[in-house]
Amino acid sequence: MGYYDDHSPATQQQKQKRRWIMPTIVGAILGAVLILLALPALVQTELLPYNISIPEDESGLVDDDQGLTGNTTKNVQVDVNTQITEIVKEVTPSVVGVVNLQSQQEFWNQDGSSAQQAGVGSGVIYKKENGTAFVVTNQHVIEGANEIEVVLSDETRVKAQLVGGDLFTDLAVLKMPADQIEETIELGSSDNLQIGEPAIAIGNPLGLRFSGSVTKGIISGKQRAIPQDFNGDGLEDWQAEVIQTDAAINPGNSGGALINIEGQLVGINSMKIARSAVEGIGFAIPIDAAKPIIDELEQFGQVNRPYIGIEAYGLNEVPTSEWNNTLNLPEEVEGGLYIRSIRQMSPAAKAGLQPLDVITELDGQPVQDIIDLRKYLYEEKDAGDDMEMTFYRDGEKSTVTVTLGSQQ
Repeated sequence: MGYYDDHSPATQQQKQKRRWIMPTIVGAILGAVLILLALPALVQTELLPYNISIPEDESGLVDDDQGLTGNTTKNVQVDVNTQITEIVKEVTPSVVGVVNLQSQQEFWNQDGSSAQQAGVGSGVIYKKENGTAFVVTNQHVIEGANEIEVVLSDETRVKAQLVGGDLFTDLAVLKMPADQIEETIELGSSDNLQIGEPAIAIGNPLGLRFSGSVTKGIISGKQRAIPQDFNGDGLEDWQAEVIQTDAAINPGNSGGALINIEGQLVGINSMKIARSAVEGIGFAIPIDAAKPIIDELEQFGQVNRPYIGIEAYGLNEVPTSEWNNTLNLPEEVEGGLYIRSIRQMSPAAKAGLQPLDVITELDGQPVQDIIDLRKYLYEEKDAGDDMEMTFYRDGEKSTVTVTLGSQQ
């Protein structure tokens, strides 16, 4: 009778072989994964040739988007020229420097003066016709200038003339001879921008030494409202609607171009929050909001806005006790705009409004402060239009129709 010996030499060799099978399989799988992960890096360093083999169809031909061919291999090449570099190369010549020159009295010559550089910003050539090139920039860049120079991308300086500027939108239009201008920028649409899409800022941060500087980021936000104080009294005079981007915008970038990935102008760089605790927040005037202002500046040299002729402040600036003691407002009034003074012969005076009247509605729309009033006037009305105003006088509610005048 024979017995099966589990500890025989032949059986032990079979067991040892089985022990190596699983580690070998695992090692082969790990090795394949590592090769797949390392292959792209090796290809980019050009240490390995890289061909993509495309299977043939039954006819032995391959569709390579250029027609059917008999080749079964396609070479892949890495090109350092990206879409952004090509766009920047195309757009940069249309972004210029804008030099603000102001007359200063010379110490040794009391009878004469010379124009000195008072500031430098950026601008964008957006139009060329009939031998004239037009540049859009920021109003604050050329404010107070006696002379203006435009510095082209090849450092050529050209005398420019101010066509017109607008304080509220911070936009100004310049014109100059077009004999040295070859390209203008293409205008895009800011209304179609998507949060997160690429944005490229081109300008002259910190002066002409860094002319044509390019920074890239994304669109961080749309329809941001930024308060502005024009007269330095600490009160908000206006709220500018802007595009927010994290593309670096520094002093000197003002008036420069914010472009999309197609190389189209979508914004005019304007402001930067200059605080040590804040980084990566820049602002630009949306091009769709700028277009009508630019057109009006070209045509008239100024923006004609409707005018009612009052000095007014929001009730939120008045102590609550004064609401009852001086203005005699009923409890249902939660906000409004009180009139401090009225200009003689103004539309408001002709309509019968008086100081201490409290305006609560414009054409049925609630109004809380001077910003609400200006936005409604400047965005919804034109000079010569009628506007119904609801107001309280000594606690009594009334309405009046005002025929708007023109403010230049």
